[in-house]
Amino acid sequence: MTLQRQKVALIGDGAVGSSYAYAMMQQGLAEEFVIVDVIKERTEGDALDLEDAQAFTSPKHVYSGDYADCKDADLAVITAGAPQKPGETRLDLVNKNLKIMKSIIDPLVGSGFNGVIVVAANPVDILTYAAQKFSGFPKNRVFGSGTSLDTSRLQVALGKKLQVSPQSISAYILGEHGDSEFAAYSAAQIGGRPFLDVAKEAGLSMDNLKEIEDQVRHKAYEIINRKGATFYGVATCLMRISRAILRDENAVLPVGAPMDGEYGLHDVYIGSPAVVNASGIQKVVEVPLNADEAAAMKASAETLQKTTADGMAEL
Repeated sequence: MTLQRQKVALIGDGAVGSSYAYAMMQQGLAEEFVIVDVIKERTEGDALDLEDAQAFTSPKHVYSGDYADCKDADLAVITAGAPQKPGETRLDLVNKNLKIMKSIIDPLVGSGFNGVIVVAANPVDILTYAAQKFSGFPKNRVFGSGTSLDTSRLQVALGKKLQVSPQSISAYILGEHGDSEFAAYSAAQIGGRPFLDVAKEAGLSMDNLKEIEDQVRHKAYEIINRKGATFYGVATCLMRISRAILRDENAVLPVGAPMDGEYGLHDVYIGSPAVVNASGIQKVVEVPLNADEAAAMKASAETLQKTTADGMAEL
């Protein structure tokens, strides 16, 4: 009998990619892990460094490779792209990163790869849309990290304010992973109770909540201004998404999901909770929104669609 071995391909070994590889080593996820990057020497060094963790975690064949090594991977995680510089928005990165995405997807698919693709390069929603178009894969098998990091930031911020574990707060950031994202407070809950009731009892006004939402929206800039990049948070989100895929969990996670009528949207990838399993996105979970939130979701989608259309036309 042949043992079922799981294989993950990481494409892009910068700060986010290497942090993701480290998180996967710590969690003992996948028996084989190949790292692909234009800077070959770095991937060789990372593979040598990462393999030393096996003795304390679980056995894993981790190595530097190229696109040909991706052909039998179950999952490809793409973090490669030009990073966001101080003062730059995620949308400013579109044109240079669309070209990079094309240069990744063509050889990846050309290798015979037939697994799930998760995109984490920015602007993530637009690059995910492009990756699906370039690959020709079904939409459910290509998705993005979306608002997973933003949602985590919201849960952490609310947890601090309310003295509740972030894991016990069911609240999502929806929309673009970027400046038009918003907190869906009206549907949020803590312990089965409406979040807005709990917040009110704790003395938090709607202005306080808007301020928290704003801090979440701008937290990346705070981190980039201080240390040049954000990587531990998003790498951990990617590990969590990977676990849901590799273990076929049917986990509800906030990701950059393809819309097929949800929220009245079509032909766009945007942040929303979705059921994630071995097939990728099993289904999108549509959060009930109030009128203001629904308008914010529509506006966010329009921003993404316009920028995507402009970028794809230029390509």
